[in-house]
Amino acid sequence: MNKLTVTIDNQTFEVEVAPNRTAPGEYAVIVDGAPLTVYVPDHDRPELADWMIVDSRPYELLMPSDLSSVQTYNGRYAVTVRDQETHSVRPNVGDGRVKAPIPGLIARLHVDVGQAVEGGQSLLVLEAMKMENEIRAPKSGVVRQVVVKPGQTVTLGELLLEVE
Repeated sequence: MNKLTVTIDNQTFEVEVAPNRTAPGEYAVIVDGAPLTVYVPDHDRPELADWMIVDSRPYELLMPSDLSSVQTYNGRYAVTVRDQETHSVRPNVGDGRVKAPIPGLIARLHVDVGQAVEGGQSLLVLEAMKMENEIRAPKSGVVRQVVVKPGQTVTLGELLLEVE
């Protein structure tokens, strides 16, 4: 289960997320101790995934490519996500593990194992919710591991690659 700290318009929530391996697109989510079931109907087509069902209630969500905000029916909210396992806030500047910030489809890889990269350099493109999201290097270094390939679907918090 991925443990996150999510801040939405200065209100912070402790969130745990785990994919349901027997029901594709379904996630067990715990927000401040309250369990929720989240279903993303178009989980296998991230470009269409602009809404989800939370405990049987549908929600439309639109996010910019930098994932800094979320637009809902009720308004637009600033968002910051911190992965508690890496002890850093996106963009991740200290840890070389690059994890999926949202579920999606790997559209393109821009790097190979052994390649030197600069902090902020584009590593890959993750398609999600009708948007292409550039995933950038958290620091300068050398790509030590690439876990994903183009066309692969990834879940929230899944390891994509590592820079040392």
